[in-house]
Amino acid sequence: MIMMDSSEYDDVAEPGRTSQTRQDQAYEGLRSLLLSGSMAPGTRLTEADLTRMFNVSRSTMRAVLVRLVQEGFVTSEVNRGVRTRSFTVEEALDILEARETLESALAGKAAERATDEEIDALRRILDEMADCKARGDQAAYSQCNRRFHQQVKEAAHQQTLARAYDTLLYPLVMRQYRNLSARHPRGGSLEEHQAILLAIVTRNPDAAVAAMRHHVASARRALLLQTRESALETTTDRETT
Repeated sequence: MIMMDSSEYDDVAEPGRTSQTRQDQAYEGLRSLLLSGSMAPGTRLTEADLTRMFNVSRSTMRAVLVRLVQEGFVTSEVNRGVRTRSFTVEEALDILEARETLESALAGKAAERATDEEIDALRRILDEMADCKARGDQAAYSQCNRRFHQQVKEAAHQQTLARAYDTLLYPLVMRQYRNLSARHPRGGSLEEHQAILLAIVTRNPDAAVAAMRHHVASARRALLLQTRESALETTTDRETT
């Protein structure tokens, strides 16, 4: 349970919109902020700051935080308050494995169901990615990368898979484990996206699944997880010998 200070303004009506609408907007806003990766793992979230940031009452923000705790975006502990989520290596690997499975399936469905307009959108994004890489704009490349994957998900027209994919906390894992000393964009990244697009354009679901699985697995290997996983295995070996 999230324990927070009460406020005499909690029950005051918020003019212009229903409380549920304001709650949904605050939820989407804070969720997007968390998924942006701009907040370090373990960052404390204070109710006072959040109510000012999203211009909602304390009771509204409390309901938002309860929902985000239930969904795993943040944690709440007695005497520590609400904090952004951090992941053990095992938790991170589970999420990355789920992402690999779900996104590969979405790519396969996109190869079957994408409209010509959606394929054109993927082409445009890929052209932007190539341009970003050529001029060394890492931030823009990363943004295009996210748009590409979002477009593949939409082109799959498979809502059950899409909903499952949206529950993953992959961006938070990336924020915690990304190797900032590694080359970005990662070598081979653009070519991997091109292979995914080619499979979708040629309507080859099996090739799309394989191309996306290879891409996501390669991205996973680029994270610091590998070194931390090795360290964990070494520690376990020592404890069992």
